[in-house]
Amino acid sequence: MYFPKKDIVERLRKEYPVGTRVVLLQMDDVQAPPKGTKGTVRGVDDTGSLLVDWDNGSGLNVIYGIDEVKKFDTVKTI
Repeated sequence: MYFPKKDIVERLRKEYPVGTRVVLLQMDDVQAPPKGTKGTVRGVDDTGSLLVDWDNGSGLNVIYGIDEVKKFDTVKTI
């Protein structure tokens, strides 16, 4: 298993604090939520994986360097 350097994990924790909303772009897992699924970050573990509570009920982690998400803003300006 690959473990990113401590400074990378700390950067991820700052970039994705608890409560950050993300949308799934790609996940390499047969049980992955569908692309476009939204979720809420509940933490970053020591391997750099994002711990996400997906809106569809899934709890699969986003693996650093393999899976892809992007942050999104839930507030819309009209």
